[in-house]
Amino acid sequence: MAKDYYKTLGVGKDATKEEIKKAYKKLAKQHHPDMNKSSDAGEKFKEINEAAAVLGDDEKRKQYDQFGTADFSGFSSQAGGFDPSDFARGADFSFNFDDIFDQFFSGGFSSSGRRRKSHARRGSDLLANIEITLEDAAFGAEKELFIPRNETCAKCSGTGAESKSDIKTCEKCEGSGSIRQQRRTPFGIFVTSSTCNVCGGEGKIIKNFCSMCDGNGVVRKERKIKVKIPEGIEDSMRLRVSGEGEAGENGGPSGDLYVEIKISEHDLFERQGNDLLIDVPISFVMACVGGEISIPTLDGKKAKISIPAGTQTNTIFSLRGKGFPSLKGHGIGDQRVKVIIQTPQKLTSRQKDLLMQFAKLGGDKIEDEKGFFSKLF
Repeated sequence: MAKDYYKTLGVGKDATKEEIKKAYKKLAKQHHPDMNKSSDAGEKFKEINEAAAVLGDDEKRKQYDQFGTADFSGFSSQAGGFDPSDFARGADFSFNFDDIFDQFFSGGFSSSGRRRKSHARRGSDLLANIEITLEDAAFGAEKELFIPRNETCAKCSGTGAESKSDIKTCEKCEGSGSIRQQRRTPFGIFVTSSTCNVCGGEGKIIKNFCSMCDGNGVVRKERKIKVKIPEGIEDSMRLRVSGEGEAGENGGPSGDLYVEIKISEHDLFERQGNDLLIDVPISFVMACVGGEISIPTLDGKKAKISIPAGTQTNTIFSLRGKGFPSLKGHGIGDQRVKVIIQTPQKLTSRQKDLLMQFAKLGGDKIEDEKGFFSKLF
């Protein structure tokens, strides 16, 4: 019957690597022969290591999930150049298919046959989102984020052991992490290096796991991180904060933190590239005779612009250098002011009479005074 590695480790088929690792650590501690003196502890410990070796490797796990078994059988007597006459010469072909599988598919050996040591692995990158104001984007800012992440355990410094004396060199593989074997099979004589079933390829065993991280070498914490927002940053850009991601494994470096920027809408200004656009209402009279108005700017100060007589609605005026700074430092945009002429909605009788006189002086033909004003106002 095919081995169910998921059942061996007590995890579901959608388990993450972290969940698989956690389950392995727990079971390895429970069934390690140095700690569990029951007769089947050694065999159970081997099964746990075998399951973790397959499910902890992406390629092996994919193959296992695809075929649903780790057993290989049904070899033809002619496979691999096998010569039946060897039996007549008394050749020893005692072998076990489980052993062959363990040697060739447990992974971890190079083309030279030497077991690859556990390498330091870089920690995973993290992604966080932050919303800032338009002013923050224009002038820069420093923000604080609270990021939950895995950090190297401070108590054991990532070793997973309660103390340094709890870390022992594996006696079976003598610290190499692999066991070299020479075996004669129907395929010929093979010299292979398989993962040590006692230490799981680590070359060392831990007698007592760290009480703080339970042997994982990392702990989950929420860390306060300061992020500098550069001047001129654009919406949806990502900032990289080096080394602020998940902690690495086996002494590897930490990953990075990526912060995606969301710029909130402003009550007055709209950004268009490095320019700022603002709509400013002016009166009908000012549009006709001209004047001077005060305009708000993004830095909180006021600027003045002159409105010439006869200005039409939607006319745009520019305030040089009052826009957005370039992220690359290539100058500053302008603030564009679009004037919107406000038409009065309520008029007194006196105001209407004066407007009628104004219209007549201008040569406007008003055949139906009531209809004319009802359309305008």
